[in-house]
Amino acid sequence: MIISIASGKGGTGKTTVAVNLALSIDNVQFLDCDVEEPNAHIFLKPQIKEEIKAYIPVPGIDEFKCIYCGKCAKVCVYNAIAVLPGREGKKGSVLVFEQLCHGCGACSALCPQGAIKETNREIGIVEKGNCGTIEFVHGKLNIGEAMSPPLIRQVKKYINPTKTVIIDAPPGTSCPVVTSVKGSDFCLLVTEPTPFGLNDLVLAVEVLRKIKIPFGVVINRADLGNKKTDWFCEKEGIPVLMKIPFKKEIAVAYSRGEPMVSVFPEYKKDFSTLYKKIAGIEK
Repeated sequence: MIISIASGKGGTGKTTVAVNLALSIDNVQFLDCDVEEPNAHIFLKPQIKEEIKAYIPVPGIDEFKCIYCGKCAKVCVYNAIAVLPGREGKKGSVLVFEQLCHGCGACSALCPQGAIKETNREIGIVEKGNCGTIEFVHGKLNIGEAMSPPLIRQVKKYINPTKTVIIDAPPGTSCPVVTSVKGSDFCLLVTEPTPFGLNDLVLAVEVLRKIKIPFGVVINRADLGNKKTDWFCEKEGIPVLMKIPFKKEIAVAYSRGEPMVSVFPEYKKDFSTLYKKIAGIEK
């Protein structure tokens, strides 16, 4: 079973829920897909045993074969190639914007002259290890890289179908989130009872309904703010699977990189119950 943990905005406690859920159940694999700013390792403290460089194939143009027909530019939906045809006896030119390339390979496959040869460009690393019995994988995107989905897909290649997979997705509702949660059996949306939290929860709900992934809500710092989040979930028929109260002691433990269930063992039962609710909904 693959359970992704997402949120419409940052700072809601998404990683807190993901880490503590992983520590409360058995036979777990944890994937941190927030490759732009991974932080689950701060709490899980895994022993990294393997580091794999991550690459993306980008087009290289053979100017001797290229006839500047422009088909590569037309097929590229990401505008990563621009073709300037030759004029008045002058040779044309092809511009490749590597930072925009998604590595789909369409340009090289459809080039009529075979003038495009793909070369690998390093975009980050994937690290694998263990935290006790938990299998751990995360990605680190190189500084300056414009796109994280290619690296997220490479992290997800290591999904172990024999385990319960917990995916810590990036915040927001854009392409990195969709790439992270795609293929999940269930998605937990972590929110907080504030106007900003509710606004972004609505957006996240729309995304998950669009891609047809079952989901439920966890309300963090549930005793702060107002009841509008509860009312929204009730109106939309969205199950609220868990509420986490605001406690100074939890915040202090978080600042020290200590998981909630380590400092407050009684919460382990609550997260175990959360998993059972998810499994029940999935069935």
